[in-house]
Amino acid sequence: MKSLNTLAGAMLASTLFAGSALAQTELTMWYHGAGSESEMALVNAMLDEFNASQSDWKVVITTFPQIAYNDSVVAAALAGTLPDIIDIDGPILPNWAWAGYIQPLAIDETLIANYLPGPKGVWDDKLYGIGMWDAAVSLVTRQSYLDELGLRTPTLDEPWTGEEFQAALDAAKNSGKFEYALDLGMAWNGEWFPYAFSPFLQSFGGDMIDRSTYLTAEGVLNGEAGIAFGNWWQSLFTGGYAQATQDPADRDSGFANGKYAFSWNGNWAALGALAAFDDVVFLPAPDFGNGPTIGAASWQLSISSTSQHPEGANAFINFALNPDNLARFSKGLGLIPATAEAAALTENYQPGGPLEVFYELSNRQGLLRPVTPGYPVMAKVFEKALADIANGANVEETLDAAVDEIDADIEANGGYGFK
Repeated sequence: MKSLNTLAGAMLASTLFAGSALAQTELTMWYHGAGSESEMALVNAMLDEFNASQSDWKVVITTFPQIAYNDSVVAAALAGTLPDIIDIDGPILPNWAWAGYIQPLAIDETLIANYLPGPKGVWDDKLYGIGMWDAAVSLVTRQSYLDELGLRTPTLDEPWTGEEFQAALDAAKNSGKFEYALDLGMAWNGEWFPYAFSPFLQSFGGDMIDRSTYLTAEGVLNGEAGIAFGNWWQSLFTGGYAQATQDPADRDSGFANGKYAFSWNGNWAALGALAAFDDVVFLPAPDFGNGPTIGAASWQLSISSTSQHPEGANAFINFALNPDNLARFSKGLGLIPATAEAAALTENYQPGGPLEVFYELSNRQGLLRPVTPGYPVMAKVFEKALADIANGANVEETLDAAVDEIDADIEANGGYGFK
């Protein structure tokens, strides 16, 4: 009788467990990382842990290639078929929030109290997205190059001035040791241009848009500071310091092969540089007169406006923000953890780690791209203008045309909610 009771109890427990598992409500998630085995292994492991950690929710993921992801989300939004959870590139977030694709988050404030500013996706004073990491760009070189060229090693507290940066480029060019003084990554296109190059414009004192109103680019993109930036940008190519077109292989390995003295590149490439040379240094952005800046914000998690289960989606996002998860993604992908607590859990970004400087670069020099729903159009216009100027187009005429295009888009969309 005892054995029968034990068997019956085991069967009942098994039935209850199965019922509990079946009772999990499914949450759908879309993610941009198809094709990246290392990234998706981390994402899937986190989903499995969340699904096993509680009995209410089960996240089921669909992945897309990054190049097709944004168009897929927009098409689904128009068709009313968005998933519960969406990941989103930070600068696009204001557009999707303004368009009604996503809803504000309910996040445990203690998890993000000490967050880097870049991974917070805010629109209209509400948090719509939150990232697990950020990215930062630095001027990559070797200490031996600086010593050979007689250059001061800049620091976060004392970055190079614009004049010092130009002197460094001159010294590298005149040394005859390098094919080009500077690798700007011109083999890349798309978001790289506004992310990597608009901070130079902002350090000159210009911008892609007047951030006091967000209603016009007039006077900031094509004003005195904008023209000074444009002339400097063009001089990099006409002066032979950088190449306007670049073989992707040179972007990948040109610095390691000694082709360039300096490389403007991100923390995602830093470990490769360290593997190539034992004296690599990561320098802060130069200050062209209005403070040194670099781009901020990377991919973030958000919840669609049509989700029928926002409480479950919020539960998953809160789970994802655990410091151990932030550290795990940093270790696996080389990205900057969103908090100092998580950074301390990593070998590379902990105090004294080889990439510690990138955390401070993000914290102290990071500047969000213009926080406006008009950003996607603005970014494409800016990219084309810089590419044209690099290839010899008239600076003032090109910037004036860019302003006209940006302002026409703002007017056509009723100011994107700005008054």
